[in-house]
Amino acid sequence: MVLAIEWLDDPAPMIRLIDQTLLPGTERYVDVTTVDVLVESIRHLVIRGAPALGAAGALGVALAMAQAGRDKWDAQRLDREIDRIRDARPTAVNLAWGVSQVRESVPSGIGTVLGLARQLVAGDEAANRRLSRHGADWILAHVARDKIRVVTHCNSGALATSAWGTGYGIIHELNQRGRLGLVYADETRPLLQGARLTSWELLQDGIEHVVQADSAAASTILRGLVDVAIIGADRIAANGDTANKVGSVGLALACQRAKIPFVVAAPSSTVDLAVARGDDIVIEERDEDEVLCFAGLRTAPAGARGFNPAFDVTPHDLISIVVTEHGVAETATNTDPDLLATTAG
Repeated sequence: MVLAIEWLDDPAPMIRLIDQTLLPGTERYVDVTTVDVLVESIRHLVIRGAPALGAAGALGVALAMAQAGRDKWDAQRLDREIDRIRDARPTAVNLAWGVSQVRESVPSGIGTVLGLARQLVAGDEAANRRLSRHGADWILAHVARDKIRVVTHCNSGALATSAWGTGYGIIHELNQRGRLGLVYADETRPLLQGARLTSWELLQDGIEHVVQADSAAASTILRGLVDVAIIGADRIAANGDTANKVGSVGLALACQRAKIPFVVAAPSSTVDLAVARGDDIVIEERDEDEVLCFAGLRTAPAGARGFNPAFDVTPHDLISIVVTEHGVAETATNTDPDLLATTAG
């Protein structure tokens, strides 16, 4: 299984990332030894996906401490650099969560922080596997079909996590149980995480799939070609509203019309009980050139302006269930603000 992120001690303390901007054509790794490079890698999506960003946050604190020792930073400078890591992507709560899991241990030294970060990384895979079993169990109990046909959006596999995957992990689990049919992978404009990353992982796992344009997804659902939609999430509000890659809410609307389940899968660390509802989630807006250009060539007329929100928010009443490693929360008919408290662990 590919590792999106890992810590290496030799020849120097570093975080090794697979460069997801180059997949599937080139499998290249980036050895990150400075906070500047880590923040740039996060912002430019060399690493992305909620659980993987959580790992980057925790390991990033250890990286900052290693650089502080080399460059003779004082405590105030170290704090500022850790803040830069925490704030590199505002919508993805796991990044800040990963930093917060280890930050209080900074006075105890880099060995303690690194140990905690490694525990977080190891725990992510175990949590993802539990999540996947919960999600597969629920789907098989609610979809009366031998081979489950799935549509998914963006990438929520091993590349988006420390290992295994969340939404993709459920797909993988269904496949291992012999209950998976065809997977429709949305291409995920404008950066094509579905076409480049999810399809690459599906090929690695030998899973039958097709890549479709995002604009085809609603029709695919309404034509009765799929039985369930499964996506990940970057932040989940207390009432069950979820933020995920832009284009997700369109799938949810189509699933509601078609009366098929819309499943959101994410680790409990993605549940932010301090955010009451989706309207309170800050939506990251990225460079307009991502939608005005393709492969370095401008596709829109000179002078046209771009609008490029990286995420959208799906209201809880369009979501059948939210799945975490702790179990399943049914959200569509429940607006209790404490809905996800148990599921969040």
